[in-house]
Amino acid sequence: MRATTLLNNVLGIKFTRVTGAQFTADGLVCDVEPTTEIPRCGGCGHQVRKVYDQRKPRRWRHLDLAGMSLELQYSPRRLCCSRCGVTTEMVPWADPMSWFTHAFEETVGYLAQMASKTVVSAMMRVAWATVGAIIGRVVERRLPHDILDGLTHIGVDELSYRKHHKYVTIVVDHVTGRVVWAREGKNADTLRTFFQELGSERCALLQAVTIDMSNAYISAVSESATNTQIIFDRFHVQRLVHDALDEVRRAEVRTIEDPEERSALKHTRFALQKNPWNLTGIERAKLTELPKANATLYRAYLLKESFAAILDRRQPNVALAKLEEWISWATRSGLKPFAKAARTIGRHLDGIVAYVASGLSNARSEGTNGKVRTITRRSYGLHGASSLIALIHLCCSGLALQPVHTWPRIHQT
Repeated sequence: MRATTLLNNVLGIKFTRVTGAQFTADGLVCDVEPTTEIPRCGGCGHQVRKVYDQRKPRRWRHLDLAGMSLELQYSPRRLCCSRCGVTTEMVPWADPMSWFTHAFEETVGYLAQMASKTVVSAMMRVAWATVGAIIGRVVERRLPHDILDGLTHIGVDELSYRKHHKYVTIVVDHVTGRVVWAREGKNADTLRTFFQELGSERCALLQAVTIDMSNAYISAVSESATNTQIIFDRFHVQRLVHDALDEVRRAEVRTIEDPEERSALKHTRFALQKNPWNLTGIERAKLTELPKANATLYRAYLLKESFAAILDRRQPNVALAKLEEWISWATRSGLKPFAKAARTIGRHLDGIVAYVASGLSNARSEGTNGKVRTITRRSYGLHGASSLIALIHLCCSGLALQPVHTWPRIHQT
């Protein structure tokens, strides 16, 4: 068997012919060329017969062969395209402006989904910055042409990825559970960019958006998707009340002079914050003694528990009436943290009742954030938002990458 025939079978790249090969200090270099007679424009992909000139030989990294580096070498032609002007021809083994073959990039993408930064860089023998650029091309190539099409229920949340308040805004499709959009920033302009890309027609199809009580997000949704129901995430709503309870506890601890009593009240924090069914025996005993030990803190605890019970309801009209009663109770309770929380809840009452009616929350978004944080830790941090966004789409947008395998071309006679 001729060496070129052997390498043709080993590479297994469609519309590609091996014309020669030579060893270098780094590994094996195969001379290749497209088998198509008429070249295609690297910009628009249309066939172009008029050749402008031919460039110097260029190399593309391919998957290693028997543990050694393998590169493909070809002198690409420059074409006179009527649409794009003078451009370099498209080659079947790689994307335009890429120095790596499709098989190499798909393998890097698969490893980046599954492994750490060190494993990917060491196994593929490329720098981590190069991995980020490759991931961006894989995501662009493999994601659906219009991933924003068909959205009806979405969740919006922000993710902190570096110190000094560096954030990325992530949009999740509640129906599929996949990330459909991500951009750097967490202000109103960032979310407005999403709605601009979505377009006015598709914005009109949105039925519900789950967000936290950020004024920036509320403003962007209200301006861009006027017919969409805003639903406030239960976790962020209930956290207002939990924070108010903790403020009352700390204030009460500061007023107690006896060290033993102060220590006992101080250590009720977790018992007060937990759900009743998750309490241990010791924590139940602490709460049993609380009405006698500190009536003010016990009143704050009852406000917290009653608010959670209201959010557990599934009758919007009943929940609205109960919330109004709770706001009145919290306002008249004499507890300033709860009065402040009540004012905030009163301003966002419609979105809270919408949660009771729909049951939608940002649980999917929070789950996605947890996955993204794992990816960030696995990568030992990311210096730029673009690399993080590419990894988010790679790992959280439903892309199912597989290792690249090649089978020999067996010709039957």
